[in-house]
Amino acid sequence: MTLDTVLASVAADPLLWSDFNALCDAGGRLAGSSSESSAFTLAAVRMAAIGPTRNEPAPYAGWTCHEARVVHEPSGEEIACAPLLGSMPCQDLVLDVKDLGRGAPGHAGLDGLAVLARHEYPFATHTIHRRVKLNAARDAGAAAFLIVQPEPGVGPVSGSSGRAGGPGIPALGIGIEGATRLLSGGKVRISVSAEDRAMETPNLIMEIPGRGPDYVVLSAHLDGHPLAESALDNGTGVAAALAMARAVRPFVENAPRGLMVCIFGAEEWALAGSKSWLAAMDPDRRDRMSFNLNLDSIAGSPNLTALTSGFSKLPDFLTGAVPGLGIHEPLMTNSDHANFAAHGVPATRIVAGFNEPDCRLRLILTGADKRRLAPEPELRAATLACTRMLWQALMAPELDLR
Repeated sequence: MTLDTVLASVAADPLLWSDFNALCDAGGRLAGSSSESSAFTLAAVRMAAIGPTRNEPAPYAGWTCHEARVVHEPSGEEIACAPLLGSMPCQDLVLDVKDLGRGAPGHAGLDGLAVLARHEYPFATHTIHRRVKLNAARDAGAAAFLIVQPEPGVGPVSGSSGRAGGPGIPALGIGIEGATRLLSGGKVRISVSAEDRAMETPNLIMEIPGRGPDYVVLSAHLDGHPLAESALDNGTGVAAALAMARAVRPFVENAPRGLMVCIFGAEEWALAGSKSWLAAMDPDRRDRMSFNLNLDSIAGSPNLTALTSGFSKLPDFLTGAVPGLGIHEPLMTNSDHANFAAHGVPATRIVAGFNEPDCRLRLILTGADKRRLAPEPELRAATLACTRMLWQALMAPELDLR
């Protein structure tokens, strides 16, 4: 069987593991950094060896941070922190502190306070996203927002503020040790030296036509956070997408539809890279996208789940390719698949560890997101499962998932 040939190619592909390690070697890959630039160069070389590849850059509201400090007053103790991407700048803001616990919306009387809210495991049914908490605190009058990574010994958590150059409040991540110190009494002094600036992100696009006019879109985001190696999120997805594209390439021209591979930037900036790219696209080109298979954080647990974005035909289609695959049907706007879904393209995110808050994925967005969290056999098994989904989408005689 041809599928067996493709799976054997993925199983034996040495570049899957070496590409993953090379992406980790590049560092955290913060959008606009030299770390990200070197990783995009690697991806461009790999993609050009598979098929015609071009950069289709997209604008986004960028931001550069020069320094961020959180200091306990009056002791002067420095609290380890990570400014959320796009945080509102401030200088020596001295505030009283209030602990909001989970930080769910509904708090009142926060005028002029620095509020603390707990970071939650992001891949779970009932998670409240950090930006929901941040926006609720800001609307209730808070003057600053500190998101607390709750596991001892891990340190601060990163993430996006979602401000995109608009109004907002200073927002930073801290660790549980820092939160404990701030709640012992006194005030907090916060400084964020940063500037907003218009930026462009690379988006690497490769199109290999099939027999018909439509395409299956295989995507992964390359950018990450500066605290570690952004290994799980999302070195795993990029390395897998490249390996999958190599394996199916010889068969695409005879498939009912073509393959489009997208390696996006600025995903960690509230999905800005793919959002701008899709919004600027000719509608006819979008209409030829039959399905988006988005790989984001596919190791860190041996268990994969498809977030199927409310498209009712996707669960049966995907479990037909991978029996036992987990399914979460409501739309979760936590990766680039959400932007495809917003344009009516059936889209799924494949993620490991859904509803497993104790698995290794709990460490994404922190200084612990390093390659040791993704064993090679686990990454290879996830890539093989995703290859089965891709193959079914490419080769199905008819594909109507809307």
